Amino acid sequence: MSDSEELTEFGSIVERIEKGEVPIKNIERELICPICKELFTHPLILPCQHSVCHKCVKELLMLNHDDSFSTDAGSECSNPGSPRSRVPSPSMERLDRLVRSGSVSSPGWRRSSVTPRVTTFPCPGCQHDIDLGERGISMLFRNFTLESIVERYRQAARAAMAIMCNMCKPPVQEATKSCMDCKASYCNECFKLHHPWGTPKAQHEYVGPTTNFRPKVLMCPEHEMEKVNMYCEVCRRPVCHLCKLGGSHANHKVTSMSSAYKILKEKLSKSIHYLISKEDQVRTQITELEVLIRETEENGQLAERRANEHFEELFEILQEKKTEMLRSIAQSRNRRMDKLRSQVEEYQGMLENSGLVGYAQEVLKETDQSCFVQTAKQLHVRVQKATESLKTFQAAASPSFDEFALDTSKEECLLKDLSFGGVPDPPMIDLSQSRVYNEGLIHWRLPEDSLPTDHHVLEYRKEAAEDEEKSPWQTTDRVFGSSAVVCDLDSNCRYAFRVRSCRNTIYSPYSPAVSFHTPPAPVFGFLFNEKCGFSAERLILSKRRDSVESVAGMAFLLAAERVQTGSYICLDYIIGDTGISHGRHYWAFRVEPSSYLVKVGVASDSKLIEWFHNPRDTSSPRYDHDSGHDSGSEDTCYELSQPFTLITMGMGKLFIPKASVSAAAGDHGNRVLPLPQRIGVCLDYDAGHVFFYDADTMRCLYERQVDCSGTMYPAFGLMGGGAVHLEEFITAKRLSYM
Repeated sequence: MSDSEELTEFGSIVERIEKGEVPIKNIERELICPICKELFTHPLILPCQHSVCHKCVKELLMLNHDDSFSTDAGSECSNPGSPRSRVPSPSMERLDRLVRSGSVSSPGWRRSSVTPRVTTFPCPGCQHDIDLGERGISMLFRNFTLESIVERYRQAARAAMAIMCNMCKPPVQEATKSCMDCKASYCNECFKLHHPWGTPKAQHEYVGPTTNFRPKVLMCPEHEMEKVNMYCEVCRRPVCHLCKLGGSHANHKVTSMSSAYKILKEKLSKSIHYLISKEDQVRTQITELEVLIRETEENGQLAERRANEHFEELFEILQEKKTEMLRSIAQSRNRRMDKLRSQVEEYQGMLENSGLVGYAQEVLKETDQSCFVQTAKQLHVRVQKATESLKTFQAAASPSFDEFALDTSKEECLLKDLSFGGVPDPPMIDLSQSRVYNEGLIHWRLPEDSLPTDHHVLEYRKEAAEDEEKSPWQTTDRVFGSSAVVCDLDSNCRYAFRVRSCRNTIYSPYSPAVSFHTPPAPVFGFLFNEKCGFSAERLILSKRRDSVESVAGMAFLLAAERVQTGSYICLDYIIGDTGISHGRHYWAFRVEPSSYLVKVGVASDSKLIEWFHNPRDTSSPRYDHDSGHDSGSEDTCYELSQPFTLITMGMGKLFIPKASVSAAAGDHGNRVLPLPQRIGVCLDYDAGHVFFYDADTMRCLYERQVDCSGTMYPAFGLMGGGAVHLEEFITAKRLSYM
C-alpha cells in the first residue's frame, strides 16, 4: 500500500470514529462502572485516569451523611443502567456547586459536613491509593466525553423510545432538538416559541434530541471561576493558568490545551488505526483463544472426573475398612456377651432353691445310701468348684474395648496434605522489592493461580569474568515465606540469584536468574538530622526522619522579596545525623522526579558551619563554587580539592559538573543525564574521593576529589519544591524478620 492510500484509509477511519459510525453496542464493557457494575452516572476522572460514578465515590468516602443533601443526592435513578434513567439529577449538580463554592447558608451546616471524613480509597481499577485531599470530590473532573458516549449507548438501547418535549402541554409531542444553554428538549413549535428571532435565546446552541446536557467550557476544580487552558504532563490532567502560576502545578511541565489535544488525538487515532489494521491478526488470536477456552473446559472437566474417581476409590477403601472393623468389634462383643451370660447363669445356680444349690438340697433328701453315694460324689465336685469360684471371683470377659481404639491422626494429616501431584510453577523474583547491598534481601512471588507450596529454596553465586571458572551455586536454608536475606556478600561484585518452590517433595523449575551488583563499599546507615541547619519553615521532615520535602510556600516568596534581578535563592540544606571520619562508605536514596532543584553529595563540618551560620548574599549566583551558575567563573577553581562536593538534579534530569566533561565533549547534551530511579554515593574518606552511582546498575556517573580534613556528612540541598527519600537499608529490614 502506498503512502497516499494509507493516509486516505487512515483519514476515513478517523472520520468514522469521530462521526460515531463505529457500532456502539460493542463497547458496553468500557461503559460499566467498576464499583456498581452499571452504566456510568456522572463519571469522575480519578488521578490514575480511571473513571468512577460520582455516587460511587461518595459511597466509598461518606461514613455518615444523614443531612438533607444526602437525601436529595440520593434521588438519582436507582438503576442508572436502565434506559429510563435519562434525566440528570438536579440535586447532583446542586451538590457539586455547593461543594465547590462552600457557600451554604443553612443553619448548622458546615463545609466539613459535605467534605468526606475519609479522603483516601483504593482505585477499583488499578488498586492504587487515591488521596483526594481536603477538597475531596470537588477536586475531580467530570468525564464529559464518557458521559456523552454512555448517553449515545443508552439512546441506541432505547431506540424505540422517543425523547419528548419538556415544554409541551398534553398531549406531549416528540422532541426534535435540544438546547444546550437551556438544558431542555423541544418540539419544533415549542422551540420557536421559546427561542424567538431577534432575542438572545435565538443565539443558543442546539443539537439533536438528547438528555446529556454538559457545560460548554470545562472549569478548573481548584479555581472555580477559571477555565482550563493547559495540560499538566506530570499529573496528566487539564489545569488553569492559576494552577501553573502558584498552585500545585507550579513546578510541573505544562503544554497548551490545543497542543495536548492535537498530540493525544493523533496518538489515539494512530493506536486505533493500528488495531483496525491488525483486524485479521486479532481475529486469528480470538480463534486461538476460543480453542484454548474449549480445551480448558474439556481438560478441566477431565481433571474433575479423574479427581472424582480417585475420591470414589478412597471412599470405597474407607467403606470396606469401616465394614471390616465394625464386624470385628461386633464379633468380639457377642463372644464376650455369651461368656458373661453363661457366668451369670452359673452364679444364679448358687442361690437357694435354685440351680445347683436346689438340686443339692433335693439330693440330701435321698435315704438310700447307695443311690446317694452314686449321685453325691459328682455333685460334691461341682459344689466345691462353685465354692472356689465364689472365693476367687473373676469376670469371664472384660468390658473394655481399648484394643479396638482407632488412631487416624496420621491418615488425617495425609488427607489434609492431599494435593495434586503436578510440578509446582516456578516463582518469579520481584526486582522492585529486592535490594542488594553488603547483604541481600530477595523477594519473589508465585503466579496468581498457583497452588500453595511447602517451602522455597534460594540459591546465589558470584558471577565470574568470561575467562574465569564459574563459582558453584550456594543454597540458603528452607524459606517458608516469600523473601530471604543473604549475608556476607563481597563489595563491588555481581551476584546472580534464583529460587524454586517445593510441594510434596516435588521441586519446581528454577526461576530465571537475576543479577545484582553490590555497592563498592559497606552500607552507611543514617537518618536526616533535624537539629543542624534544618529549616522547618521550608522543609517537611517525615516522622521516621528518612524523607524530606521542600515546600515552595509563602516563606519561599518572602525570602525572595529583596531579589530584584536574577532568580537565585539560597538552598535549604539538611545533613545526615552521622558523620564519617575514616574508611569507605556507601548510601543510596531516591529523588522525586518532579523535584525542581536538589543538590546531593558530602560536606565537611567546617563547610557546614559556613553554610548554616555565616551570612551570604542570596541574590548573587556566585556566592558558592557549586551554585549551578554557568558563567564559567567557578570553573577556574573547580578542580581544586574542596571540603564539599554536590551535584545538581531536578526536573527529571541529573547534571554533571562541567569540569568533569572533556573539552571535546563538553557540550550541554553530554552533561545532562536522565535522573536514575535510585542514586548511590560512595565516600572514600582515606583516599579523599567521592563517587556518584546509578544505584540500580551501579554505573559510576561522576567522581571527584574532596578534602576530607574534618568529619564528612551526607549533605542535601533543596529549593523550589522537591523531595528526597533515603533507602530503607537491608539491616533495618532484617529486624522485622527476627
